[in-house]
Amino acid sequence: MNLIVAVDKNWAIGNKGELLIRIPNDHKHFREETTGKIVVLGRKTLETFPQGLPLKNRTNIILSARQDFQVKDAIVVHSVEALLEELKKYRDEDIYIIGGDSVYRQMLPYCNVAHVTKIDHVYEADAYFPDLDKDPEWEITADSDEQTYFDIAYQFVKYERK
Repeated sequence: MNLIVAVDKNWAIGNKGELLIRIPNDHKHFREETTGKIVVLGRKTLETFPQGLPLKNRTNIILSARQDFQVKDAIVVHSVEALLEELKKYRDEDIYIIGGDSVYRQMLPYCNVAHVTKIDHVYEADAYFPDLDKDPEWEITADSDEQTYFDIAYQFVKYERK
């Protein structure tokens, strides 16, 4: 199973329910990785999408503890156990965990590949991703050249579980 995330220098991923920064090339990378695949996300992350609608050209699976929560054109599950059962229907390599922080934390033990956009900046934040650089179970297996968006440097880094 994969996960895909953009983090700052402190492994922050969001603030007040929003992304830290919107980098067009990062969004392009996200689309290229996830189009035609299965994306797993939480209800709050879904609410940040345009019109709060599921992503097009993907199977959207929403994890929400709210039993009454329903979404047109998405599968809704209410526990990690139910999510894992649902995910058995799909190829492991086609599944991408896309946030937010609680979904990442709950699903990280089941992931073997992490696609991380590392942004060389520190933002004000209230949501964080676990620091894979400090986790001995993970290693960097690929990275891109440094890129820039205005004055912000970033790169795409692939981590794999050892």
